[in-house]
Amino acid sequence: METLLLLRHAYAGSNRDGTASCAAPGEGLTPEGVEQARRFGELLDSEEIDLGVASEFARTRETLGFVLGGRDVPRLFVPELNEIDFGAFDGGPLAAYRVWAAEHSAVEKPPGGGESRAEAAARFARGLRKVLERPERSVLAVGHALVVRYVLDAASGLVPAPLITPVEHAAGHPLGAREVEAAATLLEAWSLDPRFRDPSPEG
Repeated sequence: METLLLLRHAYAGSNRDGTASCAAPGEGLTPEGVEQARRFGELLDSEEIDLGVASEFARTRETLGFVLGGRDVPRLFVPELNEIDFGAFDGGPLAAYRVWAAEHSAVEKPPGGGESRAEAAARFARGLRKVLERPERSVLAVGHALVVRYVLDAASGLVPAPLITPVEHAAGHPLGAREVEAAATLLEAWSLDPRFRDPSPEG
């Protein structure tokens, strides 16, 4: 891989309902989300895409499909890029999980056998390394808000914050191989000694 275009999935049913959704495949896109993905695909008409990557969730797979449209592009589904496991918060209000997350450390797992954010960061790094090892030159990857935010921040040298700042639906973020490698390395190191950075003024 030489270049990665990373984006959060388009607007999905779980976003509309404000629910935490970590059981694959989950709900797919809303009509609004379908249009978002199609519009983004139109912006990429002249761009080379050699491989499409998504998680195991319907919302990322559908976004990838609508973005690629009729292109004959191979697709790879990477479970390491799945949504974080919300544990007992799954299916309930996402706001309730965020309240819990703001009050607990990166190594603590949510009740109900969920996944800590340190564990998720290590998993995301493994997913990034899978993508980095691909022979295709230009990769389009569709992920979830947490993985996209963690990767973008890590590529800029920032460790995770207790609560992530918003990530726009169906908006692309281009990264070079060196930036992706740097993000994977930082997330790996942080997962072994996870200390959140101070929250930004924006949240």
